Amino acid sequence: MPATTYAVAGMSCGHCKATLTEVIGELDGVSGVEVDLDAGHVTVTSAAEPDDAVIAEAVHEAGYELTGRV
Repeated sequence: MPATTYAVAGMSCGHCKATLTEVIGELDGVSGVEVDLDAGHVTVTSAAEPDDAVIAEAVHEAGYELTGRV
């Protein structure tokens, strides 16, 4: 399964990690989410190429900003 890594601004703690893991993990086709707070990256594993706009909206709704792919 392909993995796509995104840069996400505003993450700083375990709550941030848990929130993003939950909201992104609930999206259709997503099978895994890994959050690296130190690097500011979120890696999304999915069955197909993820829709960046859908990921960005989920991140925004959670209170963070997706700044692009890494």
